[in-house]
Amino acid sequence: MTGSAYRLWSVLTACSLLLGVASPVVAGAPAEDAAFLDRLSWGITPTSFADLRTKGRERWLKEQLHPPAALRLPNAAQVQIDALAPQGSLFARVVAFEAQAKAANALPDPEARKAAQQAYQAALNTVQRDAAAATLLRALASPDQLRERMTWFWFNRFNVHQGKANLRAMVGDYVDSAIRPHALGRFRDLLEATLRHPAMLRYLDNADNAGGHINENYARELMELHTMGVGAGYTQADVENLARILTGIGIDARSEDPKVKPERASDLVRDGLFEFNPNRHDYGDKTLLGHAIQGRGWPEATEALDLLSRHPATARNVCRSLAAYLLGTEPPDALVERLAVVFTRTDGDIASVVDALAHAPDFTAAPAAPFKDPMRFVLSAVRLAYDGRPVLNTQPVQGWLNRLGEGLFNRSTPDGYPLSAAAWNGPGQMTTRFEIARQIGSGPAGLFKPPVADAVEEPAFPLLQNGLYFSTLAGTLSASTQAGLARAVSPQDWNTLFLSSPEFMR
Repeated sequence: MTGSAYRLWSVLTACSLLLGVASPVVAGAPAEDAAFLDRLSWGITPTSFADLRTKGRERWLKEQLHPPAALRLPNAAQVQIDALAPQGSLFARVVAFEAQAKAANALPDPEARKAAQQAYQAALNTVQRDAAAATLLRALASPDQLRERMTWFWFNRFNVHQGKANLRAMVGDYVDSAIRPHALGRFRDLLEATLRHPAMLRYLDNADNAGGHINENYARELMELHTMGVGAGYTQADVENLARILTGIGIDARSEDPKVKPERASDLVRDGLFEFNPNRHDYGDKTLLGHAIQGRGWPEATEALDLLSRHPATARNVCRSLAAYLLGTEPPDALVERLAVVFTRTDGDIASVVDALAHAPDFTAAPAAPFKDPMRFVLSAVRLAYDGRPVLNTQPVQGWLNRLGEGLFNRSTPDGYPLSAAAWNGPGQMTTRFEIARQIGSGPAGLFKPPVADAVEEPAFPLLQNGLYFSTLAGTLSASTQAGLARAVSPQDWNTLFLSSPEFMR
């Protein structure tokens, strides 16, 4: 096939998926297990499928829902991540970056100042790239796949944009310390962890929120996006009062404590870069969602988080988004209500909600997800193509995600990336997906070339026609997809067609 024919085939088959033309062959238990695994991970592989089949769904799911606190990775991936890890605490790194920026801006010579400012920006870019690489390596290699899927979901829900101020220095720590440890824990703990992280406080401007100088940005998104949702019954007065509750919560990169009035000294809270500064807090009484909150400092914020995390609207809103993410389609209202009951009964235990979803008839009986967003498409392709082989260079993956419009940490608005099919199924997106499928299917595509000068790429070829394909995946393909694959003139052609097929796009 010519390149133009490939492209046309890719676009037509993807469109047939969206229109419901291509229908998978009805298959038995192995195919159902494959769909179950694919939905709860970053993509099925022969190794992960064999693990699920050996353990059975229940044992596999239990292990995924309750992974060990210590992150488990294959040794090769762990070595890479250790090499990418920044040195020292986040506090020390941010202090160093601020000193570097201050020194650069103070240089009197214009050329020297420009060079120093460029060096500062380059250093921030390096930290961000390393954070993205570590995040992708964990997603690709971790045996705790459900935790990694949920880490991406929660990051997207509690989105911050790397491009604002010095967030490039913070975003990796935000994922690793605020999001991942709570991805399958209590929603209330996750909510507070994101509130206390300097990346969120900087991104949504709460670091500028002070008594007499109210900034509502974070308070509004906390209610609208993070918890209750639009139309949940809160008012503008609730937003204003929540903003007042959050006054004084910000960032402090100084080693010495701020000077506080003696009667407020015990109210000061500092933890790394996080600070509750009584001097900047509005101590007046407030009313939030009909509840009176006495002005008393930081405990006002914890009380507000209790109210928001346990509100019925939050249970429904969070459960609807979570179910849509793992189902790949808008969940039925009845399912959302059942999950909300679990959320409320368990005080927001995320693992319990996911467990209930995975056992719901709507989950096990649902057809394959209608369409993968770019993150799922790229990671599932790489995982299937190179099962267990450690990727040495994530730059190609980052480049593919950027080309597809879902670059890591690169969503500028607080709402996070959309995950519905309509956001990702345009003609331009499909053409780009086909090109990426061809790159992944034709060879190593730079994935096994260490990102150092003069490095030589290791030989590698994607093995997609494997035992998993012949035993299970082939039986899920429609007749039109099988016919298209039969026309492939080389293994590279076959790989490209398979990765751009309607079934793989699901």
